[in-house]
Amino acid sequence: MRVIADFSLVPMGVGLSVSRYVAACHEVLEERGISHQLHAYGTNLEGEWEEVFDAIRACHERVHAMGAPRVSTNMRFGTRTDRVQTLQDKVESVTRKLS
Repeated sequence: MRVIADFSLVPMGVGLSVSRYVAACHEVLEERGISHQLHAYGTNLEGEWEEVFDAIRACHERVHAMGAPRVSTNMRFGTRTDRVQTLQDKVESVTRKLS
């Protein structure tokens, strides 16, 4: 099953700046070849259910390996059975309505 997910991974106990941990998570996503888009407060992912949630787990593992004692993640995700929809499709749909 395909899924579009939005997640925000927050390392805890590492100080105020967390950008190096976010960058490491994005390296994980790149290594896995999963479609993703970074935004100001999180990341959108799309793909098969197993690969998306496995990638999020791998991000947790990488951030813990970097020394973060705790990781908190907020997620929203959705699936469709009527058609395949991509992240880009969703953005273009709204953009068309704005013009």
